[in-house]
Amino acid sequence: MEVEGENRWYQLAENVWSKSSSQPRKVRSEVIKTEIWDVLEKEDFDSRSLFQLENLQLFEKYLWPGYNDDSSNHHVLLIALMVTVKSREKLPAWNFFHSNVEGFSSLFRRVLSLGVDDSWPISLRTYLLGFLMSAFQSLDVGIVRKECAPLVSISIWHNLSSETARETKFEQHNQLRKAWRAATKRYDAAETSMQTRLKFERSWLFSMITDFINRIYDSQGSPGTVRYCERFLEFLTDLESQLPTRRYVNALLQDMNLLALIKLSPAYEREENAILRDLFALLRHFAEFPIDDHTGAQYSREDSYNFHCQALGRLQRNALKLFKSKLTILALSNYGAIDQRSDLHQHLSQLTETELAELCVALGFRTNYPPSINLKMTRELLLEILLMAHERRNTFQDVLRDLSVLPTEVDLYEPTLLRNESYDGTRSLAIPKLNLQYLTVGDFLWRSFVLYRCESFFEIRKNMEDTIKRLQPRMGDASSVVQFGGFSRMALPISKPRFGYCLAEGKLVANSVSSILEVAPPKVGSDQPAHVRTEVALDVSSLADHVRSEWDTLRPGDVVYLLAVRPQDDYPTVVNGHSVVYNHQMSSLLYLRTAEVVQVLDEDGRVVRDILEQAKGHVYRPRLRRLVLNVDASAYKLDKDRKSSEKPDVYEAINVIVRRRGRENNFKGILESIKSLALSEVSLPAWLQEVFLGYGDPAGATYTRLPNCLKSVDFRDTFLNWQHLVECLPGKSIEADENLKPDSGPPYVLETSTAAEPTTARPSRKRRRGEEEDLKPMKQIVKVSTYLSPNHGPYPTDALRKNKTRFTPTQVEAIVSGTQPGLTVIVGPPGTGKTDVATQIINNIYHDFPSQRTLMVTHSNQALNQLFQKLTLLDIDGRHLLRLGHGEEDLDSNLSYGKHGRVESFLDNRARLLSEVDRLAVNLGAPGAHGSSCETAGYFKSVYVDPAWSQFWDAVGPPDMEADGIVPLFPFHHYFQDAPQPLFPPGLPKEQLLDVAKGCQRHIDRIFAELEDIRPFEILRNSKDKANYLLLKEARIIAMTSTHAAIRRQEIASLGFHYENVIMEEAAQITEIENFIPLALQNPEDGGSPLQRIVLCGDHLQNSPIIQNLAFRQFANLEQSLFLRLVRLGVPIISLDRQGRARPSIAELYKWRYEKLGDLPNVLNGVEYKQANAGFQYDYQFINVPDYKGAGEVQPSPHFIQNLGEAEYAVAIYQYMRLLGYPASKISILTTYAGQRSLVRDVLEHRCAKNRLFGLPRIVTTVDKYQGEQNDYVILTLVRTSRVGYLRDIRRLTVALSRARLGLYILGRREVFENCYELKEAFDRLLKRPDQLMLVPGEVFPASRDLNDEAKATQMTSVEHLGQYVYEMTRAKITQISISNGALPTISNMELADAEMAGGDAEEEEGDIEQPEELDQ
Repeated sequence: MEVEGENRWYQLAENVWSKSSSQPRKVRSEVIKTEIWDVLEKEDFDSRSLFQLENLQLFEKYLWPGYNDDSSNHHVLLIALMVTVKSREKLPAWNFFHSNVEGFSSLFRRVLSLGVDDSWPISLRTYLLGFLMSAFQSLDVGIVRKECAPLVSISIWHNLSSETARETKFEQHNQLRKAWRAATKRYDAAETSMQTRLKFERSWLFSMITDFINRIYDSQGSPGTVRYCERFLEFLTDLESQLPTRRYVNALLQDMNLLALIKLSPAYEREENAILRDLFALLRHFAEFPIDDHTGAQYSREDSYNFHCQALGRLQRNALKLFKSKLTILALSNYGAIDQRSDLHQHLSQLTETELAELCVALGFRTNYPPSINLKMTRELLLEILLMAHERRNTFQDVLRDLSVLPTEVDLYEPTLLRNESYDGTRSLAIPKLNLQYLTVGDFLWRSFVLYRCESFFEIRKNMEDTIKRLQPRMGDASSVVQFGGFSRMALPISKPRFGYCLAEGKLVANSVSSILEVAPPKVGSDQPAHVRTEVALDVSSLADHVRSEWDTLRPGDVVYLLAVRPQDDYPTVVNGHSVVYNHQMSSLLYLRTAEVVQVLDEDGRVVRDILEQAKGHVYRPRLRRLVLNVDASAYKLDKDRKSSEKPDVYEAINVIVRRRGRENNFKGILESIKSLALSEVSLPAWLQEVFLGYGDPAGATYTRLPNCLKSVDFRDTFLNWQHLVECLPGKSIEADENLKPDSGPPYVLETSTAAEPTTARPSRKRRRGEEEDLKPMKQIVKVSTYLSPNHGPYPTDALRKNKTRFTPTQVEAIVSGTQPGLTVIVGPPGTGKTDVATQIINNIYHDFPSQRTLMVTHSNQALNQLFQKLTLLDIDGRHLLRLGHGEEDLDSNLSYGKHGRVESFLDNRARLLSEVDRLAVNLGAPGAHGSSCETAGYFKSVYVDPAWSQFWDAVGPPDMEADGIVPLFPFHHYFQDAPQPLFPPGLPKEQLLDVAKGCQRHIDRIFAELEDIRPFEILRNSKDKANYLLLKEARIIAMTSTHAAIRRQEIASLGFHYENVIMEEAAQITEIENFIPLALQNPEDGGSPLQRIVLCGDHLQNSPIIQNLAFRQFANLEQSLFLRLVRLGVPIISLDRQGRARPSIAELYKWRYEKLGDLPNVLNGVEYKQANAGFQYDYQFINVPDYKGAGEVQPSPHFIQNLGEAEYAVAIYQYMRLLGYPASKISILTTYAGQRSLVRDVLEHRCAKNRLFGLPRIVTTVDKYQGEQNDYVILTLVRTSRVGYLRDIRRLTVALSRARLGLYILGRREVFENCYELKEAFDRLLKRPDQLMLVPGEVFPASRDLNDEAKATQMTSVEHLGQYVYEMTRAKITQISISNGALPTISNMELADAEMAGGDAEEEEGDIEQPEELDQ
């Protein structure tokens, strides 16, 4: 936001609406027309001015409060413009209208009227279209849906060409005739004014289409007209891509032959209108999508072909009837001979224009248009209508199958991709959007594949251009060989390979300089080689050790990039961070081919990984590395054809190899997973299908609506005691079982029943179809029973590990829902314990459904480790836990839960358990090597152990057996002699003695049960087979990140992996496709999915998935998560309502974002929460930081934003805290930009890293990367001094404010942030305190002062003031240490670890690009 006084919009805002006022401001027409509208019109509604006006809250403070029915058209248009800008920036656009619903309805109708008024400038009408598109994208908002629905209702069928056309539609679905009659009856019963409105609504879309047709057939179409037409095509595509809006619109577009009209229009044929043509292709994709427009059923490939044949049959019959002499061959040909466009064109070209028109009429196509459309029906148009209706169309699967997941230079510089990069919101893009609803699951997968592929290729091209720029290619002085004057750790030059030979399709052929070693024959059904193997030699002798180790750690399957690079001085490749090249021929990148690593070898042909493992820390300095690679086979085939046509050899020109960081380079596996799902008949559970697509009852997947809802559930240790149970079931009638005593503890079994009585219905009112009968809810009855937990054995390790968390009523509600079948959506605000809830749900499922398996998915490895850590504290057998993927090394446990770690653990347990068998054999006096294997142990159990137990139970079974006689009969005294003694305490009654014996039996049975589970690992010899057996048969709780699931989907599913439950943490941070793939990690069973439970935990009010490209983030909505979409759709959610992380005062900064968020007792009563922060007057403060050394924010490179004043201030606060004794591990420094993170680290390195008084803080990172983390004290730097930037997304500020437990100190520019409308609630609270840092001298950590105690404070007036203050404290500290002959404090191991973590993201620095901001140049 511009804040300089000379800015005209800022001055206008200051004079008219920015100043606070208790009275509503009166809107002055001269301000609207002269000072705002005329200026904008003169600028042709420049997007920068609109953005600034929106930032200055023109809409919130002036336009909407002052709107009424008498407002001018310019007033209405300005509101529409502001809403369009808000929608483009993904800011809340419709919430404000709820204050005046009637006013909004009036406004909406006026916008519709202005939209069809061609007297307004075309640029303005384009913005109005943007307003309407935003409305149709926001059908989850009730007031918007009410206004949009009539525009696409069945009434628009009044505009079909004839009654016959309508009747044809009615015959396809009987309910359509009923809907038509109902609409007609409503019109007839309406008053004259309402009839006028209904007429306008049903004709509005037709009028818009009519105007659009006239414009695309205008031979003198201006650039503004073309942009309007592009936007209108985007609007139609939006309507076609969602079933509720498509249902009647598609029939109207078909009736108007719109696709054929567009294709033959002058605008379509102009060479410069490439975007228009791409948008047409996208509209055609959706218009012809194989789906029943009314039921939503997707047509199979066979169904589509049958409809195609029916259309051809109808054509043949009419051809034979009307034009037998000319079309006999057409009429008698088989379908396969006439379903191609060329064949049809050849036959139909014989007809004259009149005959073509007659044939069109016979087939039901419109041939006459109203006079308002300036269109002449030509022979070409009639022919195109027939061809488009009868040619065989490729399905979206056919198109998808031909798209490669590996890029070449042509893919990276494809014009559509480049247009996406230059997106600024003013023009449409020909890419699909992720909507609120989808046509089918296949439609969702197709959109996701296209978008993810574009995003991946964008990232790859950005990396390649950055790498080439760093390498600085230039031509050698005395040769034509390209040399490199720079360096990149991610790339190495490739020297010319030697001449050689390769094995091509089984034959040894000359290899020239391509260095292709082997070309395997194609597989059956394929025309490309099975693999193409090459070898690249790399000189690594001059690389630093850490860089060489990065190359050495390349794994099989990793993707690398082979580049042909040339110097390019003629064209600038990058301007302001964006590529300006339009194809690869204008860039330094001549060719790009991808390859997969097969092996990394040394110069002697040894596998490097094996050498490094054997070296065990020994410094090994190789000279050469040989990379064995599989080149992209499809690209190789095209290159081979290219070479045969005497074009340059691609592989001869390759001179650079590039790698990317692993977390950025997962695109291939993910794209292959999406592609395979889209090409298969993937299915969701029947109970989830409609909810996922966005149709039907949003609550239809909740457990209360499902037929398999469990009436009785064992909640085990969810409730700590009876009082806790009663507290957690408010509003329910609790009935205790007759055997349940008042002091009985868990476990508790809950049986729920609900009764309802129908209310007396009014006789005159007929219940509508599908409307549920009104029910009067009765009080829910919960019957509680318990049971005696079995004795699990005499050893302390046999005792059950119980839950110790006292869950709140809302948490219990979430646990109850998650334990039941169906969909559970849990919203967890910061610190509300959603991880504990998810853990308890898993624990309940594990024990209540022992035959079921649970898949646990998170966004990050850290969250996965946190879940695992909590699971290990509960009564879950470690042998049933399995963690897939990397990141396990950060798990705080002595056990390994990865595949190979679990196998090793099984084998280690085997030895321990077999030794127990030997002890049992000694106890029973059984000779032989019974503990030699699992098989012999099983034999020993059946021959010796089981009979011993049977004999014991037979002996103690008679009712007259006395307690004194039981102990001598017990057969395993010797074995249990190491258990806590006495095993049978004297004086116990008979029942308790027998219970001890049963516990001993369970202990022994558990030994043999575990040995039986281990037995397959004795038989399986291959480590891979053992790992797969563990995944498929043994593990019951399988954990992985969403990325791992997406990469390994095909591999996991092909093994036959199956599961019934999915628990997904951080679900709101995961893109929708990565939400979806974990639901489809298994192949369908009996045509359906066996999933029974899906639990999504997350917080849509915190950060969404991070998407770098602005077009994909804002236009295509790729940052949408399934979690957020379900919330928008109205799926019932359970919002956790008690936080236990932050001081209540700090939590107040973000509580306003959540409904009824309260505090847990620990933050109200905990000692550390009541204590003040030593040395600070306040526990949180916003500190205004003016320009430092004459500067505020700077951008050393595009989007790399820094603020030296705030960096110095942050480090000074950190130093001050360390001098007072605050542990470094309890302090985190957060920034909103990666550039500032780098600057803070530099300042820390200079001032603190080598000074033992300070050391380094726990971590220095960005807010986005710290979501899910917390620390006691957080120093936050907001960086921006010219405009708010992307922090205007309140979700980011929510994350930033909720990371601190005890202290939060925010550095920023007050005048920038305090006036931002979206941030107002938070900053109103922050700025109630002084905006200069208030320090309390004479205190040390921890403070003895209470939080509410008064303290005399010293005000820090500037960065320099605080710096001088810290400097003097440091000198005093050193003097004190010297006088006392003390030594400087040593840096503990913990602080060393913290220092490593604080600098642990060093590898991110190269190519670490900020998330771009809109209009931030």
